[in-house]
Formats: sequence, C-alpha cells, structure tokens
Amino acid sequence: MTDDTAAAGSPAPDSPSPTDGYVGDPAVRAEWDNRYADRHQLWSGRPNGALMAEVAALTPGRVLDVGCGEGADAIWLARGGWDVTALDVSGVALERAAGHARDAGVDVQWVHAALTDAVLPPASFDLVSAQYPALLRTPDAAAERALLAAVAPGGVLLLVHHAGMDTQHAHESGFDPADYVWPSMVADLLDGDWEVEANEQRPRVAPEGGAGTHHTDDLVLRVRRLR
Repeated sequence: MTDDTAAAGSPAPDSPSPTDGYVGDPAVRAEWDNRYADRHQLWSGRPNGALMAEVAALTPGRVLDVGCGEGADAIWLARGGWDVTALDVSGVALERAAGHARDAGVDVQWVHAALTDAVLPPASFDLVSAQYPALLRTPDAAAERALLAAVAPGGVLLLVHHAGMDTQHAHESGFDPADYVWPSMVADLLDGDWEVEANEQRPRVAPEGGAGTHHTDDLVLRVRRLR
C-alpha cells in the first residue's frame, strides 16, 4: 500500500520538515514509521500504473494524494502540472518524499495527518487519488466520507486497491481485511451527485521493485462528482 505539516494538519508549502504538527492516532503513526524505518526504501520509487492510466486524459488541477508514501505519485503528478497536496501518517515516509521532491525540483504541499483528522478544504480537489491506501474502517464510514468530501464539483475520486484482499480471512500476522476500507464500501455511499466512470477489476500494471509487487490485479473505482 502506498500509504499514505503544518500546524493542525493543514496544507503548507514545502519546508525543511514536512512532519511537524501530526494529527491522528500516535499508534498508527508509530506502526507506519517503524515499517518504513525497517527498509531504506519501501516502495518502487515509480508512480502507480493505474494512476498513470486514469489521469492521462485529465486536465491538471488541484490533487490530493492520500497515503502518499515516499512520494512517487505526488512527484509524477507535480511534474505533470498538478498542484499537489500529499498526505501520509508516516513522518519517515514524508521526509523521504520531501527529499525526493526537492531532488526532482517540484513543489508539493505535505500534510502529516490521518485522512480523517486532516484539516483539508472541503470539496476543493479536482482529483483525489488513493492508491492502495491503508484506511481503517469505522462504524460511521469516516474515511470513505472523507475521500468523497474532498472532491470538488466536476472532480474525480480515483481509488485503487489490490483485488481479492477484501475477501481474505484474517492473517496470522494480525492483518484483518475487515478492518480496512475497500472500493466497494465507497461505492455503496454514492448517490445521485456522483457518476461512476469505472468500477472494475483489471490486470495490474505494477512498477518493478518495492513491496506489493506480488499482487496481479487491481480493483479500480473512478467516480466523478456532478455537483
């Protein structure tokens, strides 16, 4: 999962430290910081294939990258002319991402927060991209609603996940798919304000290297906010 800086978690221009003012569960932050710290590089460093395919025909505007990880998607979007806000719970990941962005010569606004706790301008992003996010499920569907709430009228939500994981049983490692948000849960919340442009399983175009390369198929949900 590509999961995924200013005071109170609001977006701020890139700065030497994008990890100040974390907003969210400290235990979740610690879990992901430890996961990143265990490896010099967790992900491939290349943008996700589904994102590249789905965004190709879109006009660049404001984009929210949910669970930005080490920043490959955010940097690719910024190079393509998007005004990028990138959010993650891991300070380790964000520090790496900010360094990669500086090396690439692009500007990204970093937000160190959980999606459900971040202070984000509502209904203001032309694209909300969530590529394999580790969003925890809650009884009030807080994460699902936060994804939808961030999309501007006329904008697109692109949610991509690993096919088959949502139907698996709890693993001995402690990972339980029932604890996380899957595309079908977001689709269930859609009403007449939304148009479904894609809701399907397709072969995954995976970057070489990095965690998660063993997954062969994607679930792709792309919806447009009509009003």
